[in-house]
Amino acid sequence: MEFEKLLSSELGNTLVAPAENKGGTRSVDFSRTKRLEVTRDLYMEAQARGMSLSELLEQPEYDPSPAGSPLDAFERQLATKGLRTSGRNAVTVEMFYRGAPALLPEFVLREIRRGMGMRPELGRLLASSASVTTSRYSPFKVDHSANDTDLSLRPVGEAAEIPSVNVTEQNNTIVIPDYGLTLKVTYKALRYRSMAQFRVLLWYVGYRLQSDKVALVVDTIINGDGNSNAASVINTDVTGTLDYDDLVKFWNEFYPYQPNVLICHKDKIRNILTLAEFKDPLIGFSFQANGEITSPLGATLIRCDEVPADFVIGLDNRFAMEEVVSQPLMIEYDKVIEQRIEEAVISESLAYAKIIKESSLVLDTVWS
Repeated sequence: MEFEKLLSSELGNTLVAPAENKGGTRSVDFSRTKRLEVTRDLYMEAQARGMSLSELLEQPEYDPSPAGSPLDAFERQLATKGLRTSGRNAVTVEMFYRGAPALLPEFVLREIRRGMGMRPELGRLLASSASVTTSRYSPFKVDHSANDTDLSLRPVGEAAEIPSVNVTEQNNTIVIPDYGLTLKVTYKALRYRSMAQFRVLLWYVGYRLQSDKVALVVDTIINGDGNSNAASVINTDVTGTLDYDDLVKFWNEFYPYQPNVLICHKDKIRNILTLAEFKDPLIGFSFQANGEITSPLGATLIRCDEVPADFVIGLDNRFAMEEVVSQPLMIEYDKVIEQRIEEAVISESLAYAKIIKESSLVLDTVWS
């Protein structure tokens, strides 16, 4: 390949690539990349340090990317092996295995993560996401002082009790479960596919995993995280119906929070969007321009068919939910390398907890 000839020539230590922003050229240094061999040992080290292989390669002792580099450390590994993974001239899965089988597990994880990013709704439901080092987690318990639940800012008289916010830990810890998915695919079905085709399959896996996480958040909002903090339920004025006045009443119940996200089953979204008050041409323009469904109440509508069909879930995503991760996304790298994917487990350990109970509510439209 011409690319491989270039890398083996006197110019092999650098590759001149188009600049992304300034119209010039940028030099990509491959000198450290070519001296670094990716093996199972590097995957084991990355796992021990709580990193992905891509993150490990960026460490100072390996092959850190200089500022402004058009390729990260893992992409430079692919480049030095002449492995193009996108476009019409992408290599086949068979060629990838022949050229660098040890790079495939990380490639699979990166593309699954890319697929997760194609379902951005999860990020709109979370106030925070953090890593923990244990399999159990104690969420915050936030209590207002008993004599002043509004915490109003006002002069405090002499010897008077100052309003307080008491922050402790919840009584019950949350067990952070392991979630796994087995990717079963015969090598016969893959070997002559291009890596560009294989990527789409991995995107789909990531997209589905992210959709499952949205369903986990919904379940935690409705039922709580095990600390007697299930969402409060508000009924519509008339059972079996939902009108604009019901939504306004629901919005009012959030004060001082703001319901900036509504999560609904597909049938309930249809019900909401066909209300006369929602037939606003500006809303239609926003949907046609960027695919985002918004409402006159200023909330983003998110579809999740795991929501009961008679519920509308509302939350202030700045205060409602947090994600805790004890094990990031991983794959059985040995099986991918040795058995050519045929059956490999993709796993992650995470849980969702409530931060401020009152910042999420449920509107029930069928309550009798």
